[in-house]
Amino acid sequence: MRGVQRVLVAGITGSGKTTFARELASRANLPFHEMDALYHGPQWRPLPTFDDDVAHICAGERWVFDSHGYQQVRDLVWSRADTVVWLDLSRAVVLSRVLSRSFDRAWHRREIFNGNTESFDAWLDPEHPVRWAWSQYAARRADMAARFADPRYAGVAKVSLRTPEAARAWLDVVLATR
Repeated sequence: MRGVQRVLVAGITGSGKTTFARELASRANLPFHEMDALYHGPQWRPLPTFDDDVAHICAGERWVFDSHGYQQVRDLVWSRADTVVWLDLSRAVVLSRVLSRSFDRAWHRREIFNGNTESFDAWLDPEHPVRWAWSQYAARRADMAARFADPRYAGVAKVSLRTPEAARAWLDVVLATR
């Protein structure tokens, strides 16, 4: 895929977006941007510069985002992307991954970004990644399917990957041709 310059990696929490996007950016020599790190400042507070930061990155000619963003920037990111990779993994795979990741982060108090960590107390929050992945799974799939069919994005290359193996193969085969 020669034209891969502005790539959006989308999917529900726990689908592997960040890992996939980092690998894609590394292999394609593109700048990587973590959407959550742009959004969440210290103590999980939204950063006031978020919209402007995303707009500045999107104005560039080369980037990889690991999320199709928060509602206020979603259309902008989609309108600037030349490729969208949807990690459309099964609910079982997603939940297995997000449970393992969140447990590890909470147990070891690993910093995620901007000084933020996960705690076991936070698992009670409806927006905690584990609860979010469960409750928003169907809605995120419906949103992605609608965007894939939306004529506004007809010029965007769209890739749907249903398994971790398909995601690895796509990186190996498609990026090997660059």
